[in-house]
Amino acid sequence: MADPSTTAFVLALLTAGGGLTGFIRTGSIPSVAAGTTVGALYGLGGLRIRQRQTYGVELALLASVVLAGSSVPRAIRSGKPLPIGLSVVAAFGLWRFGTLWRAQA
Repeated sequence: MADPSTTAFVLALLTAGGGLTGFIRTGSIPSVAAGTTVGALYGLGGLRIRQRQTYGVELALLASVVLAGSSVPRAIRSGKPLPIGLSVVAAFGLWRFGTLWRAQA
């Protein structure tokens, strides 16, 4: 399995890039704000994990919870590909960082 910090950085790029893409395509300010915020949480978590500082896994897990909280209800309601894809990313993050968090306890 990939290093947890690498996983966090990849998820940071996916979410921030997705928010930026949503803004470019539709002019949606909420898309860019949410994408960059969640991406920043993943990125900060990745940096803290890489530097072996406290709360890195927790920050990445928080980003996954926030992403899941916003995307899963939209995926269920709309059935559109973008919310479903975000839900898959969130579920992966929840699994990856939730497993690491449980192992720490």
